[in-house]
Amino acid sequence: MTGVSTDSLRHYERMGVLSLPRRTAAGYRQYPAEAADRVRLVRRAMTFGFSLEELSKILTVRDRGGVPCRQVQALAVQKLAELDRRINDLVALRGQLQKTVAQWDSRLNSTPGGQPARLLETLLSPPSGEDNPGENETAGRAAVRDSGPRRPG
Repeated sequence: MTGVSTDSLRHYERMGVLSLPRRTAAGYRQYPAEAADRVRLVRRAMTFGFSLEELSKILTVRDRGGVPCRQVQALAVQKLAELDRRINDLVALRGQLQKTVAQWDSRLNSTPGGQPARLLETLLSPPSGEDNPGENETAGRAAVRDSGPRRPG
């Protein structure tokens, strides 16, 4: 009914987002009709970035008669901010990759046929005019020292 595997249903039960169902005499699970709506709710919330752990806490409060609406709103605001950060990071990465591909095109065009252009090695140093955050001078020296002998090209 929900397109979710039995393994997922069992996992949802263990995580507390889905109540343990009644069982038949033969041991089969019998879910109530509202369980399908709960599963669809969980799946949709997960597409918005909610974790099963977060949903478990929220739904437990709700199932006990509580009102976790402000908590849900606060989590959604956090998730939106994180998504914005990830989008910005991806846009920056896209720009860096575009520059790298253009540099590699130029490098390949100036490399004689059959000779290595060493494209990946260009990734070891930041493009001119950019800092390499998080890398100190000692780490930079270690990276050069560990890179082995350099070959032309």
